Amino acid sequence: MAERITPRQENYSDWYVDVVLNAELADYSPVKGTMVIRPRGYALWERMQRALDDMFKETGHVNAYFPLLIPESFIHREAEHVEGFAPELAVVTHGGGEELDEPLVIRPTSETIIWSMYKKWIQSYRDLPLLINQWANVLRWEKRTRLFLRTMEFLWQEGHTAHATAEEAQEETLKILEVYRRFAEEWMAVPVLTGVKTEQEKFAGAVNTYAIEAMVQDKRALQAGTSHFLGQNFAKAFDVTYQTQTGELEYVWATSWGVSTRLIGALIMAHSDDSGLVVPPRLAPIETVIIPIFKNKNKDEVIAYARGIHEKLRAEFRTELDADDTASPGYKFSQWELFGVPIRIECGPRDMENNKAVLVRRDTGEKTPVPIDGIADAVRNLLADIQSNLFERARAFREENTREFDGNYEEFCEFLNSTSGFAVAPWSGTKETELKVKADTKATIRVLRFGNEEEAAGKKCIVSGEPAKHVAVFARAY
Repeated sequence: MAERITPRQENYSDWYVDVVLNAELADYSPVKGTMVIRPRGYALWERMQRALDDMFKETGHVNAYFPLLIPESFIHREAEHVEGFAPELAVVTHGGGEELDEPLVIRPTSETIIWSMYKKWIQSYRDLPLLINQWANVLRWEKRTRLFLRTMEFLWQEGHTAHATAEEAQEETLKILEVYRRFAEEWMAVPVLTGVKTEQEKFAGAVNTYAIEAMVQDKRALQAGTSHFLGQNFAKAFDVTYQTQTGELEYVWATSWGVSTRLIGALIMAHSDDSGLVVPPRLAPIETVIIPIFKNKNKDEVIAYARGIHEKLRAEFRTELDADDTASPGYKFSQWELFGVPIRIECGPRDMENNKAVLVRRDTGEKTPVPIDGIADAVRNLLADIQSNLFERARAFREENTREFDGNYEEFCEFLNSTSGFAVAPWSGTKETELKVKADTKATIRVLRFGNEEEAAGKKCIVSGEPAKHVAVFARAY
């Protein structure tokens, strides 16, 4: 119940963990740094997975599966890649009671093993483009973990595509970025910024990394998805060439892209409150819960009435009837609020007399009596309104906590160190100024927005006062 949840204003970190645990989304595993995803949490991931999988297939991608274990030598073939992942690798050295001839890395990501297979599968321009996605688990030896946001093992999808030209690969990279933006905004109701990462922040082995960045309720940024233009780096590392239409051999061009169960953390931190989880209707495993309110003398009649409502709704909506007679209505109300169900439907003897029920929306707590004959229409409209309201509320919050800076580095740092939020400022593009901001504020450049070079014209870097090359979005981040 709500009493179990630490208020956000008191301790945001504790509030987040309390929501995850008490809403029964996940629990700590016996292996430090890993988690068990409970049925309610996994049902939410399945909704996300199904929606994203449909979006990938609409754009021509197909699913495959690659091994969990990768020869260690593969990881070393791409220099930037191994340097970026070396601290996070888990390595298997023994199997079947014997030392292995070559150690095997538990995949932190699958570029290397996938490109070893692409060398076998790609011979000619006729084999391109190759558009493959994988749903899998990965392992990264993280030292500081938090449920869903950063765990050693997590679930994700990773797309890996091969193309004949740089232009096709770049188009693919941005196409997937747009898929991620649409999913975040249209399904998760989370507004996101899109743009390119700096050299310091990009994926190890990428030419360019593009990302979607969300603002959560403590005004920090959360990277919710990335799409990478890999150029020919992995093709050269694994000698993946194709014969062109003119008979020449060329290295193929590559992309990779992924989102993970971190999206569940983003959803929690963007929408939930001190009563527990709030889930956007499009992703809610249960859209409506029906709670009959009765006393012993009229229990059978009220439950029968509630069952009638359930029958009206179950064909169209993901609906549950809570007819448990061992718990009070008040306890049930708090419990279902904690679980984040978008609409609670209450019905008691007075509602029966008037042939009505009361719809209670999770996002605002507003109660609306509706006639039973029109209840399906009322639920449909209310779900759409809740979805829209959650998005607009999150967008308004981001706008209220985004500030533009043209000068005054001290004021810029004060904002990031105290008020926090997104600080948008001109930047010279140098590694030194980027690292100075990080040292002074713990903030990083989240994205360089598309078209930011034009915005920077005539402006001076917030750090150095030199001519700006970019307008960057700075924020503290998870």
